[in-house]
Formats: sequence, structure tokens, C-alpha cells
Amino acid sequence: METREEAYHPMNSTSSATLVHHKEKHPVALDPSQICCDTSLEGETDPNRKPKNKKARKKQVKERERGGDGEATMMTGVAEDEDKWLAAGIAGLQQNAFYMHRAMDSNNLRDALKYSAQMLSELRTSKLSPHKYYELYMRAFDELRKLEMFFKEETRRGCSIVDLYELVQHAGNILPRLYLLCTVGSVYIKSKEAPAKDILKDLVEMCRGIQHPLRGLFLRSYLSQVSRDKLPDIGSEYEGDADTITDAMEFVLQNFTEMNKLWVRMQHQGPAREKEKREKERSELRDLVGKNLHVLSQIEGIDLDTYKDTVLPRILEQVVNCKDEIAQYYLMDCIIQVFPDEYHLQTLEILLGAFPQLQASVDIKTVLSQLMERLASYAALSSEVLPEFLQVEAFSKLNSAIGKVIEAQPDMPVVGAVTLYSSLLKFSLHVHPDRLDYADQVLGSCVKQLSGKGKIEDSKATKQIVALLSAPLEKYNNVVTALKLSNYPRVMEYLDNETNKVMATVIIQSIMKNNTCISTADKVEALFELIKGLIADLDETLHDEVDEDDFKEEQSSVARLIQMLHNEDPEEMFKIICAVKKHILTGGPKRLSFTVPPLVFSSLKLVRQLQGQDENPFGDEESTSTKKIFQLLNQIVEALSSIPAPDLALRLYLQCAEAANDCDLEPVAYEFFTQAYIIYEEEISDSRAQVTAIHLIIGTLQRMHVFGVENRDTLTHKATGYSAKLLKKPDQCRAVYACSHLFWVDDQDNTKDGERVLLCLKRALRIANAAQQMSNATRGSTGSVMLFVEILNKYIYFFEKGNPQITVASIQSLMELITTEMQSDTTAQDPAADAFFASTLRYIQFQKQKGGAISEKYGTIKVSDS
Repeated sequence: METREEAYHPMNSTSSATLVHHKEKHPVALDPSQICCDTSLEGETDPNRKPKNKKARKKQVKERERGGDGEATMMTGVAEDEDKWLAAGIAGLQQNAFYMHRAMDSNNLRDALKYSAQMLSELRTSKLSPHKYYELYMRAFDELRKLEMFFKEETRRGCSIVDLYELVQHAGNILPRLYLLCTVGSVYIKSKEAPAKDILKDLVEMCRGIQHPLRGLFLRSYLSQVSRDKLPDIGSEYEGDADTITDAMEFVLQNFTEMNKLWVRMQHQGPAREKEKREKERSELRDLVGKNLHVLSQIEGIDLDTYKDTVLPRILEQVVNCKDEIAQYYLMDCIIQVFPDEYHLQTLEILLGAFPQLQASVDIKTVLSQLMERLASYAALSSEVLPEFLQVEAFSKLNSAIGKVIEAQPDMPVVGAVTLYSSLLKFSLHVHPDRLDYADQVLGSCVKQLSGKGKIEDSKATKQIVALLSAPLEKYNNVVTALKLSNYPRVMEYLDNETNKVMATVIIQSIMKNNTCISTADKVEALFELIKGLIADLDETLHDEVDEDDFKEEQSSVARLIQMLHNEDPEEMFKIICAVKKHILTGGPKRLSFTVPPLVFSSLKLVRQLQGQDENPFGDEESTSTKKIFQLLNQIVEALSSIPAPDLALRLYLQCAEAANDCDLEPVAYEFFTQAYIIYEEEISDSRAQVTAIHLIIGTLQRMHVFGVENRDTLTHKATGYSAKLLKKPDQCRAVYACSHLFWVDDQDNTKDGERVLLCLKRALRIANAAQQMSNATRGSTGSVMLFVEILNKYIYFFEKGNPQITVASIQSLMELITTEMQSDTTAQDPAADAFFASTLRYIQFQKQKGGAISEKYGTIKVSDS
């Protein structure tokens, strides 16, 4: 405040007197009257001088209320534009700087001091915001550097630096006086005519004369700037006696303390409605305070013991006692950033002890997280430092500190607590990767903190929980390791349904990325407990609320996961399949179409693995191993009836039947075919689906060799019956001629019935002819001959295979029929059919020219040139 500033005249201070005994005789003596205490030199009156009459006193009070030179806070809502005031200040500063330069050029010390004091008086304004004031200050700073050079030259010309140091203290106003004193003090220290510690102590004490927050901050910032390279540090040219480090450290700490007090005081000046504006302005000034800690960290003489015993406790005392949210957050962050990591590790208990004492509104989670991140990075630099972490019990201290911080702040949001534990877990994983008990302990502490809060709905908190749970996966690249953490699934219980799905997806992606092998049933149980958000509806989530594309992507990832579960031991693999079955069958009908197929194929893979093994891996008391698996398969596929998904079920039944055929289990294979037929008859009604299904049935049945005559005839008869009952004639025709393959199998001598093959082909011809007649009746044309060409190719196929019922005459007759139909005016043009028939004729011609037995076989077939 301005009254205190002027009352605290440095000439009356005891600190300045300490330097008097250093005065020596110099050839030039200076008279204080050269710069005179008369304030008329600076164009302003002494604000502390008591006016002589009542009218003058009222005028002084009004000036102070307007924010002139008093201690009053910077007024807000002033009518004057800041740019105007800044321009006026710069203009005044430049004008006086011009005269100051002219005086310096003529070596006129008296005028140089006079105009420099007037120039610095521009810094006494209270009308500028910190941003604008900084601009003005920097211009003054540039001029002061030039003035300092002038003072150096004066001392070389014989001017006594001691006299000059005392002379500048006669300036009329305290702010210009102290700027000049700091500038001369810098030259004084360089002259080494007095110990640096005495001059620095004198300057830091005198600066207390400025108690206005903004002006005081910039003044002390200037003091810090001019003195930082002149501290009596070890190895410095200004090094003093044995206590020199204490003196340097004390100077910086004292300056830091006073600057912090001024900085904090800014928060409590002005109306409450401008709180946000003040906070913004304070944030702009924070580096002025923080630079002191940076200077402190650069002092070579401050070793670990000094830092631990003096520096850190003094700084933390100021941080805690200021009780200001902005200051506490910024200064704790500064401490962590500017001092070495080794010091943090060795003083961890002292540093962490301050956190619970901070204001509840301070963002402790960010600062403490940065500390743990720095310590983890320090540990990663070299394995040699790891014993230090164990020696100081870093993990235990951090864990304890987090607990105390949370206890001291009962209203701390969930996101704050989770963030702290997430950072602690990452610290533990990087510093002590082999200590899974530490990681589990962190997760347990997090569960304890979350208990009673139900599902976490705060998006920021859930994001931090995901980060917490993802940390072990990222560190170990192995889900199996995460499965060993007993508290891992307990933390996941607090995630909302959507985030639970996200976390489950992250786990599956980790398995895919690292090709992790989950090889035991117990691990599968634990894994599926973690990803239950994807394999079952949590809290009966409505399917209408789920995006279909997202749902398909999620379930596809689960399907890929199921296919990755494997164990070479058949018994353990069977247990894995049973465990997966238990989970997926309770996942709701909508998921079954995604999860059942991979489980079926995993089971079939096990069947083929067991195929040919004499020993029973499931023990003597168990039934045949493959039969047991097929029983399980039947149950799994039956579950699809609840969807319904008849097409998928039919395909899976046919796959199982084929596997049973390979194992020579006729009853099992027959049962699977029976189930496929039941599905075809009862559930597949769409004509296209029927066509696809009947061709699948025919193709699978054709490959079966396990059936006896009776069972095969039954199944074959059913298949041909289904073929003849298809809705469309072309579909009927193609299905019927496909059935011909059921009666002629190359590698099965007992399945070569030429008569029934011919019967199927003749039936197909009748259906093709009927299709043409229907087309002629409805459209006026007989339609394409494509079906006849397809049947011709079947005739040729069986003719080559040696079916005695397929003769040259029948082939020749069919070729002539096709030729006649193609030349008929009523036949619709079909380029594809024409090309197909031409290709068939070329094939016959090629076979005729091939030579040998095949040439003789085709020799009697006549191919027209057309």
C-alpha cells in the first residue's frame, strides 16, 4: 500500500546501515541534493504527506478512491480505456527515457538519475491489467539494462559505487527508488566492494516497502532477474564464506515467500463478481512467482540434505499456509517439475505429507499423478535406481498418501479418487512389474473407494476406470496376468453397461493383438466373467436401444475369441468348451447366431483331434469321447431353435453329421440328418432358402459313407422327394438332377446304381419340358434351353464315369433335341445357353480327338458343324 510504501523509507532501515562500513574513499563525492527528495523533479506529490487544509485532504481521499497511488485495489469497470492508459504510460516512459539517454551520453549523472526516476514513476499506475502492465514493465526493463551499463561506466570513471548506492535512495517515490536501488545493487555486487550476501539481503528487505500486489510482484521479479547470476553459490565468483549457500538460499526463499504473499493477496481485492477475472489475471502472473523455485533448483550448493532439511520444508510451509487454491496447485506442480527426481524420491514422505493439508478445491489428482509419472520415468531410466524405490518404500508411501488425501477431502469426486489410483497402478506396474500383489492392492483400494456408489455414471470417472483396468493389459500384453488379479473383476462391476462393453472389447482386442492363449477352463471362466457385458444382457438392456452395427461388431469379436481358446489336452479342451457353452447359452437368443457357430466348430475340431485315438481321454467310466462331444453339439445347436435361425441350424447339423461320418458313428450321423430334415420340413418355408438347403443336404449326403443301405435309402428318398416339391420348375429340375449324384459315388462300390441315376435324369428332363410348356402358355415362347444343356452335361458326366445306363443314343438324342429347340422360332434367345451348349460340343469334340479309350468311347457321338 502506498502509505506503507512511503513510510518505509529505506534510509531508516537497519539493513542499509549494514553496508556503511564498506564505504571507502573515492575521488568523486556525490551530494544527495543531486537527485533531491523534492518530488517536483518527478512531476508528482508525495501521497503520504498530510495536506495542510481540509479541502486538500478531501481531494487526496477522492484520488485514492479513484485508484491513483494508494493501496486500493485496481478498480474494475473504469471508464477509461486500458489501451489509452498504456499508450500514455509508454509515451511518458519514452519521453523520460529520451532525456535519460541524453544525460547518459553527456555523462550527466544528476540528470540521468532524475529522468530515470521520472521514467520509472510510470510503473506506479494502478489502472492497467497485469497483461498491459507487463508490456509497460518490459519497456522499462530494457531501459534499466542500459542504465546499469551507465552506472558501470560511472564507477570506472571514479564514481563511488557505495555513494551511488546511497544516493539513489533519495528518490522521492519508493517504487522508482527501489528499481534504481536494485539496478545499482547489481553493479555494487559485481564490483565486489561488499559481500554479495549483504547487498542481496539489503535489497530483499527494502523491497518490502512495496505492498501493492501487482507493482510488488514486478519489482521483486526484477530483483530476481538482476540477481540470479550474482548469487554467492559454490563455484561462483561471488562465493563467500562457509555459509555462502545458506545466504543464497535464504535470499531466494525470502523473495519467493514475499512474492507469493503478494500474488495471493490479489485474489482478495476487488468485488466478488470479478472473481473469475482476478483468477485469470493471477494465472497470467504465476510464472513470476515460479521462477524463484527454478532459480533455487539451479543453485549448485543445494545438495540433498539441504533440500530435505531446509528448502523443501520452507517452500511447503509457504504453500500450505497461503491457503489459496491457485497458488497451492501451481506451486506444488512447480516443485515437482523443477527439482530433480532423485530429490523427490528421497523426500517423498515430506512432500506427500503436504498434500492432505491443501485446500479441498485444489486439483490434487493432477499434481500427484504428475509426481508418480515422473518417478516412474525416473525408474525407467536405469535399473540401478530401483533399489532406492524399495529402500524408501515408495509404493507404500504413495498408497498411504492417496488414502490420506481422500480421507481429508470427503467431498472429492469419484473421478479424482479413481485418477489417483490409476496413476498409482501405472507407477506400480512400471517400477514393480513383478509385484502383482501391489497392483491387486491398488485395485482393492479402488473397490473400497467405489463401494456403495453403485454403477458409476460420470463419464470422466468411467473413462478413468477404463484407464485403470487397461493399464495391466498394456503393461503385460497378456490377459492371463490380469486374470490373476482378484480385484480386477470387482472394479469392472462399477462400470455402467455401455462402458462395461467397451472394457470387454478392450480385453478381447488385447487377446487378439498379442495372440494370447487362454488354455484352461478356470481361466476361461474368469475371462468370460470379465467380458460378460458382451455375452449377456446386463440389467435386461433393451435390444431396441442397441445399435445393430455395434452389436454385430461386438459379437463378432466374441466369436473370434471363442475360436482362439485352445488346449492340446483333449480333456481340458472339453472342459473349456463346456465352460463357454454355459456362458453363451445364457446370453440371450439374439447372440446365439454369432456365438454358437464358433463353439460348434471348436468342438468339431476336438472331434477330429480325437479321431483315431485308441485311449479314452475322459476316463474309463465315461462313455465314448466322441459320442460325448456329439451329445454336447446336439445341445448347442438345439439352442438355435429359440432364435429361430433354421438356415444356420441346418448347416450346423449337416456339419456335425459329416464329422460323425468321419468317426464312423452311423446312429449319430443319422440323428443329425434327421434333425436337419425336420428343420427343412417345419421351419424353412422361403423358396430360395429351400433351394439352398436342399442342395446343401444333397451335397452332404453324397459325401456320407457311413450309412447302411436302409438308412441311406431313407435319406436319399427324402432328399429326392424334397427336390421334386420345390416351388419353381427350374429349381425342381436342378435339384432332381443333382440327386442323381446320390446314386453314383466313385469311391463307394455299393453306391453305384445306374438305373436310379438315369431315372433322376429322365425325371429332370420331364420337369424341364414342363417348364418350357408353362413358359409357352404364359409368355408365348418356350423359354431358354439352359436346363436341357445342364442335363446334357450330367449325361456326359455319368457317361464318362462308366454308367452303363447312359448310352450314346441317349446323349445323341438329347443333343438333337437341344439343337431343334434352339432353331425353333418360339424359343427365346439366350446367349448364355448358346455359349454353354457350344462349349459342351467343343468338349465332346476334344474328347473324340484325345485318342485312346476315351476317344473310342466318344467316337460314335456325332457333333454337328453348326
